[in-house]
Amino acid sequence: PELRIPEEMIDEHGMVRIGGGSGFIVDPNGIIVTNKHVIADPEAEYTVILNTGEKYGSEILARDPINDIAILKIKAKNLPVVPLGDSSALELGETTIAIGNALGIFRNTVSAGIVSGLSRSIAAQPDPQSPAQEMRGLIQTDAAINAGNSGGPLVNIAGEAVGINAAMVYGAQNIGFAIPINTVRRDLEDLKKFGHVRRPLLGLRYLIIDETLKHKMSLPADHGALITNQGPHAPGVAPGSPAAHAGIKEKDIVLAYGSEKINTEHTLQDCLENASVGDVVSLTLLRNGKEVTAKVTLAERK
Repeated sequence: PELRIPEEMIDEHGMVRIGGGSGFIVDPNGIIVTNKHVIADPEAEYTVILNTGEKYGSEILARDPINDIAILKIKAKNLPVVPLGDSSALELGETTIAIGNALGIFRNTVSAGIVSGLSRSIAAQPDPQSPAQEMRGLIQTDAAINAGNSGGPLVNIAGEAVGINAAMVYGAQNIGFAIPINTVRRDLEDLKKFGHVRRPLLGLRYLIIDETLKHKMSLPADHGALITNQGPHAPGVAPGSPAAHAGIKEKDIVLAYGSEKINTEHTLQDCLENASVGDVVSLTLLRNGKEVTAKVTLAERK
């Protein structure tokens, strides 16, 4: 059969519009923050349409290797910006406002709600064909976040961005999630200092121990991270990684990261969120019934 593309999806250059999302300007010289999944296609060209209707080609400056964050730049100056707030100061019940282009059609859609939860964890899919990705440390809000809102700001009553709209729960009402703006701040600082976003690498695959896993596998601990492979091509300790250099082995249980206890509410990945490349961290391990300590120098995730 012949495939016809509707004329409204083709621009003046013959390019086909395949999707859209939201973003917001954080620097008057054209720095824009959005979700990584909004600009996931490496072959696509991304056009930024400002609130004024002006169109700009964009350059992708950085994609966060862990979080659903991307940073773009357009060639424009003296642009109005969204001031960045402090997501660590958010409290339950605080008013939040989600702004974006709902469904990719309704521009400047604004919905109000409150902070319903903090430090939430979900498994999210950018689209039905993509594998689920774990997202942690999220802000939960009942402000409506619809498809197309992704990448737009979640703001407080002072007009400061406290998060990036990132996910919604299909089939549920008034459950949306945003990435804390402090994570974005760190990405912007990395970009300015290093020219790209840097995330620390430990090099471990693990299962977080809870009561169910403890009894199922007859483990000697009721908390921690059990180092285990996820198949023949996914070893528990990545070869050449910081963990490998530190002598960590499969079947070790990481009980603590520094003084922080590892459990279902506080995983190794949560600990790494506050770490930097080059940090030397102390891991308390349970190995063959004895506690041992490993010093690990965090490398950069590529």
